[in-house]
Amino acid sequence: MPDSYVLSMSSQVAYGHVGNCAVVPALQALGHEVLAIPTVLLAHHPGHGVPTGRVLPSGEVADLLQGLEQVGALGKACALLTGYLGLAETATVATDAAARLRRHHPKALYLCDPVIGDNGKVYVRPGVEDAIRKLLLPLADVLTPNHFELERLAGCQVTTLEQAVRAARSLIALGPKAVVVTTLSHQQAQAGQIETLAVTKEQVWIASTPRLDQVPHGGGDLLAALLLGHLVLGNTLPDAFARAVSAVYRVLVASVGEPELRLVAQSRALLAPPELALRTL
Repeated sequence: MPDSYVLSMSSQVAYGHVGNCAVVPALQALGHEVLAIPTVLLAHHPGHGVPTGRVLPSGEVADLLQGLEQVGALGKACALLTGYLGLAETATVATDAAARLRRHHPKALYLCDPVIGDNGKVYVRPGVEDAIRKLLLPLADVLTPNHFELERLAGCQVTTLEQAVRAARSLIALGPKAVVVTTLSHQQAQAGQIETLAVTKEQVWIASTPRLDQVPHGGGDLLAALLLGHLVLGNTLPDAFARAVSAVYRVLVASVGEPELRLVAQSRALLAPPELALRTL
């Protein structure tokens, strides 16, 4: 069986496991080769304080993409993941990446992790949110917003499970085949639990895990990578979803109180996480 290549466009840090630094080891653990294009280069996640480093101009990101095309590497990729963009203009490069991949492989999967913000706060630069909504969302096969990003993209408040499903399906109507909502909090949720929701036009799956405090950043990046990685391996959406959520939870449990995800130490959990039962609606 030939190697499967995944193109990932996201942030890169020298220290820690966020953006591509979570995506690459996760996909590699599942047996995929990764073509990692950085959108920003930082010393560390801003949660540790103002980092040194820089946002890459969209022209540099485009040059890296072109370089992969020139050596034939891009033609090997069967999937695309986009995460933190840095600049609104970089969304145009991401649309070009999706188009190039689908010229080589018409069925190439595109997972868009619409990094906008969290906990009621937008933390991307002006224009990035609109670029995600207008350019990337319609092209994506799978969208992985957190609760806050779901509300922003759908333009409505989500306080119940039914509202979350309606909001997700309003986004599906714009292009994606599935929306996976992370860190979902709603009125019917069991006390002490956090839910992750997978929604298609016809079906809904719910994964519940105990709520954890003091966990490092990067869980969303990790889930997006594992979900895409399992889909590329041919797993069904509910199976890929359950495996990804279970693995992320195991990594987070091991990382409580730590400054960064203990991703390397938990590499076995990425490949073979404990079975996680899903609920359906």
